[in-house]
Amino acid sequence: MKTSKALKVSTPQGESKIAQTNVLVRIVLCLLFTLVLFPAALFAAPLLRCQIYQGENQRVVDFVPTADPYHSEAVNINGRFRFKAIVFGDAQHVDYVKIYVYAEKKRQPVLLNQSTFPAPVNSSDGSYFSLTGKIFVYEPQLERELQYGCALLEVAQ
Repeated sequence: MKTSKALKVSTPQGESKIAQTNVLVRIVLCLLFTLVLFPAALFAAPLLRCQIYQGENQRVVDFVPTADPYHSEAVNINGRFRFKAIVFGDAQHVDYVKIYVYAEKKRQPVLLNQSTFPAPVNSSDGSYFSLTGKIFVYEPQLERELQYGCALLEVAQ
């Protein structure tokens, strides 16, 4: 009767699998360490950034998402225009963006421009005009001009 003996042979392939496993374990540990130290970098919230030109003045205004569009305030632009942007949504998703430009009048503001951007996407190119393009709005009586452009960005919370 023959008895068989099992031989253990070390191969380069077996050693490389162990090395690959060690590398994977190190990568997972580094990722976990990063999650613990830098959690804010992983969670980004939408932000609408608008660049507004009126006369010789330039202004950058940021708007955050809201679930209540009726409490959004309009921004006074040089006492001549009002600029209002509504970013409807929450910290994870934007449903739509609406932008309003009003002429400032003695009795009440007069709507000059209203734009709607349904289900906008975030911009990665950093341009102020990536969502809206560059918009020109004119006040009809005094022929004043307002220019604006907006981008939907993601910023770390």
